[in-house]
Formats: sequence, C-alpha cells, structure tokens
Amino acid sequence: MQLRRLDWFLVIVPLFLTWGIDQATKAWAEGIRGLQFYGPFGFVLHHNHGAMLGLFSDLPAVLRIVTLSTGGAFLIFSFAIIQYLLPIKSLLLRSGMSVLLGGILGNVTDRIVNGYVVDFLLLGSPARATPAFNLADALQWVGYAMIATALIRESEILWPADNTRKRLWVNLKFQLRYCFILTGVGLGFAMIAGVFSYTFLRVTIIDLVGNNEKLLDHYLSPFIFTFMIVSFTFAVVLFLVGRVLSSRIAGPLYAFEKFIEDLTNGRPRRLRLRVGDEFKHLENIAARLSQQVIDKQLLGNLKEDYVQKFKEEQAKHGAAPTTTTSSAETKSPNPQEKESESVLPVAEASTGTDDSSPQSAIPNNVTPLKRST
Repeated sequence: MQLRRLDWFLVIVPLFLTWGIDQATKAWAEGIRGLQFYGPFGFVLHHNHGAMLGLFSDLPAVLRIVTLSTGGAFLIFSFAIIQYLLPIKSLLLRSGMSVLLGGILGNVTDRIVNGYVVDFLLLGSPARATPAFNLADALQWVGYAMIATALIRESEILWPADNTRKRLWVNLKFQLRYCFILTGVGLGFAMIAGVFSYTFLRVTIIDLVGNNEKLLDHYLSPFIFTFMIVSFTFAVVLFLVGRVLSSRIAGPLYAFEKFIEDLTNGRPRRLRLRVGDEFKHLENIAARLSQQVIDKQLLGNLKEDYVQKFKEEQAKHGAAPTTTTSSAETKSPNPQEKESESVLPVAEASTGTDDSSPQSAIPNNVTPLKRST
C-alpha cells in the first residue's frame, strides 16, 4: 500500500509531537513544590531512579547510557520496519504506533540524559492516589488503544474471511531457508560490530588506566551481556521479518496453485491475494483464465453455482460481464483454411481460368507425368 507524502506526515508527526509534549511537561514539572491536588488530578515531583524491568540497575553509568541509546535506536529501527511491512494504509494504526513509540522514547531520553525519569501526575485524592506517572506513560496507553481499535476495525482487510491460505508458513522449507539467510546476514554484521566495539572499549580502558583486570571486568562483562541481549533481540526481529517477507512470496504462488486446482475441478473463481503480497498480476491472469474456461466451455465439469458466483464478482469489480457461448461460435478459424483461401485466387489468376482442378494450376508448357500401370 503506497502512502502519499501527506499520509506519511500524519504518521510521523504524532511521534515527534508526543515526545516534544512529554519533554516540555517534564521541564515544567521540575518547578513543582510539594503535593498539589485539583479535583481528581494531583501533581508532585518525583524522580524515578528505578531501572526499566530491573535490567540496567547494575550497569555503570556510561554503559547504561550506551545501552539505552542503543535500545532507543533499535525501537526506531523496529518502528520503521513495521511501518514498511504493514499491508494496509490505516492511518489510525500507524499513528497509534507513532504515539506509542514517542511515549517510550520520552522516558528513554530521561534515563539517558538525567539517569532517572521525571514523574509528576497523580489520580485520586491526597488520602488515596495512584503512583506517580508522567504524560509519556499516559500517551503510551493512548497509543495502545489506537492500535487495538485499528486492528479490530481493519481485521477483515488484514485477515480476509475467504482467505484460502490461512497461515504464514506456506512453503516451510523455502521460508525457513529465507529466514535463516536473512538472520545469518544480520548476525554477521552484528558480530563484526561487536568485535569492533569490544576491542575498542578494552583498548581504550587499558590505554587510560592500565591493565586493571577488576576495572576491565567491571565494564566489559556488562557490555558483553547487554550486547548479547541486543543481538538476540535483533536476530528474533530479523527472523520474524523474514517470515513475513517470505510469506508474501510463497503465499501468492500457493494461492495460485489452489486456484488452478479448483479451476480444473470445474470451480472457476476469482483469485484474491493478501494486501501487500508480491505477484499481484496473478489475480488478472486468474480472472482471464476463468473467463476463457467459461466462454469457450473448455471443461465439461463446470459447476453452475461457481460460474454464477464468478460472474457476480466480475460485475462487482467492474469487469466486463462473462457470456457463455458455444464452442462452435468461439472456434478460431483453421490456419490451413485461411492459407488455402489466400493461395487459391493466385493460382486462378496465373491460369486465367476458374477451374479448381489440380491441373488448372499447371502451366501450359509443362507436361504432367503419367503414372505407370
């Protein structure tokens, strides 16, 4: 599905808008003093030093910044891949993803710059209130809601009811090979980057403070651990991307095979591929095949209910109505007959007679051979 420039603008702007509003409100919240409640909404400044899911609490400050920065870049990469692979326009779904990513990046930015997340919002009353949160947290739930709503609304397009494929693993051998090749190439580049980063970090530490094994272990062990987590996640994402891309290749071929099988069994129909599939021209080829089978009565086992349904779908999609004609009416002229018709007048002109016997085409100065008895 091709998006126009305006569509991409409407998709990308929510990401920057969410991130910008979150950062602006956190800067304002730094001036809050004490606990303030206005109806059900409360404000209090709270610096949340807790690690995300406990993953980065033991990392040195430098590696925590590097790891979180890499994680943010990885999220942006995943966002771009998903936006590319989405088979439908669905601005609600795409914008919801932008709002969700903007909220996540807002908190990641806090941890990178400050080492903590600024929370300042409360719900409830002074006696009983929710834990402090920020606008990025709230907007992430807005993004989740937009995504869920879009998936429910666009479910018929994403997963058609008459989809004969029913699954992503269509040709298991081909698709697994495709996925492993893609994953292997990605891990190869990741390994090169890892060796470079590890060597650079180790040499830099030794150059600055000497060969201090305790200090080297303090920095290098967390680096190896976090790098393995990032590489594993990257490999999983590449494998899933390969699964989707290979399905868009193998799926249409499988669907066309099923169409040919139905057609030979006297069940002509339209071929409908998934949105985003490759080889979309197979739909037109299938429609022409079905129409010719019906028009020329090429099969003797045509089922009338399938023929009628095919005609209705052709009319619904704006195609010319299919009319059933006899094989004699649609029979093409014999090339040999056309050739004889074109040669005959030439022979008559050369002899100056309208006699159609074989000897009328022989010149007068040539004596025909006589067959011996």
